[in-house]
Amino acid sequence: MEGFKVDKWGYQVNTSSDSCISAINSYYHQVLSYGRERSVILEAPKHDPTCVLANILAAHLLCSADSSRAMPLLEAAKSRLEQASSFEKVVFEAISYLILPNRDDDVAVELHLKLLKDFPRDLVSLKRAQVLCFYMGRADLSLKLVEQVLLVNKDESYIYGMLAFPLLELGRYADAEAAAKRGFEIDREDAWTHHALCHVYQYECRFKEAVQFMEECSKTWSSLSSFMYTHNWWHVALCYMEGHSPMEKVRDVYDQNIWKELERFDASPAEVYLNAVGLLLRVYVRGGINVFGDRLKILADCLTDKAFWYLEWHLDVLLLWALSCTGEVSKAEELLEGLKSRISTMTKKKREYMHRAMLLAEALFEYGKGENERALELLGQTFDAIDFKIIGASDEQLDVFNEVWITMLLNSGQATKAIQAIEKQLKKREGTPFLWRLLEKGYSMSRKQEAIDAGKRAQALEAAYFN
Repeated sequence: MEGFKVDKWGYQVNTSSDSCISAINSYYHQVLSYGRERSVILEAPKHDPTCVLANILAAHLLCSADSSRAMPLLEAAKSRLEQASSFEKVVFEAISYLILPNRDDDVAVELHLKLLKDFPRDLVSLKRAQVLCFYMGRADLSLKLVEQVLLVNKDESYIYGMLAFPLLELGRYADAEAAAKRGFEIDREDAWTHHALCHVYQYECRFKEAVQFMEECSKTWSSLSSFMYTHNWWHVALCYMEGHSPMEKVRDVYDQNIWKELERFDASPAEVYLNAVGLLLRVYVRGGINVFGDRLKILADCLTDKAFWYLEWHLDVLLLWALSCTGEVSKAEELLEGLKSRISTMTKKKREYMHRAMLLAEALFEYGKGENERALELLGQTFDAIDFKIIGASDEQLDVFNEVWITMLLNSGQATKAIQAIEKQLKKREGTPFLWRLLEKGYSMSRKQEAIDAGKRAQALEAAYFN
């Protein structure tokens, strides 16, 4: 068809510019590889200002960070919609709805399901839909999306990391490992596959295996986005910590592979801070924060900058702890009030399920101030962090909130309740030394003989992984 070219997937795009198509294809690669040059899509509309696909993809990139630049691109795409290919039209429909301020997430997913039914090779639309499902806490929908297009993409490397992650979130670890290994066979440099395999090893308490695998893979990570680079190193640090390596080793990973990312000219600080503060909360819960010197205070000082507020619920929750813990209580209160204000403007449907996120945010604020009783009251008697995926966090990222809850129960003398919570976690991950130490403490507080056996188990596991 005259004036039409085909993109990486083989789908028609109304443009006569090879450079425009090249920029679109480069963007596809950057998204799927978690590259740090996703802004390449902004070149596409420069090469062809009339291309609908170029404009709508560029608008999506900018919509959250710079909406004033996104709107003209959205309008440019809309003005040329009649001339667009059928593929461009459904991509436009899905993205233009997705970037509405008060969208219905279920409708957004349905639009992507429809898109992928007709154009199943479009893995970037699949990734976009899976990210949406992640923030909805709906791994089941994410799996449905990827399974819908799996057969036609069976020889593509990225598809298997995208299959593995929802399997992980649904507790299907053997299936997730098989999928990730298949992806790794096809492309040994796929960082999302590395990430999925590390999740499996971590969950199964194969900490040394996880570290060895990830450190070997890390040679290929230099081109990753700030988030993916520091997140993969966050996993490495966590494996060292959970395997009872010296806290100094964890600190070294923090310094050399997380914080150091900020020195790069094209770093995205918010993406680094998310992994940095998530790690420091784990360190704090384990009583190791002194080993980190003034690093928490340095991080908290950075986080007083409001430019990093309201970007991610997960980051905001962690921010509230870091600010209140380091004496920046008035800043934390301002952030908390801002979150409440934002919830009040949401649709009723979204407000109802984000209510839990607000409780977690308030609880972490109180915990940071040392107000354990108030924090426990907010979390309730049946708290389980797994119910809080709506903040945009994986099971592994959420685990720390269970650790916070359990340590608060112990510190407030609620040993029986703490023991029940610890035993629930141990059924999932019995090879974790820290949980056995917590159980030992709970039994000791209850003056139970089982404390001796729990202590022995903890000691054996502490020596099992890296000693």
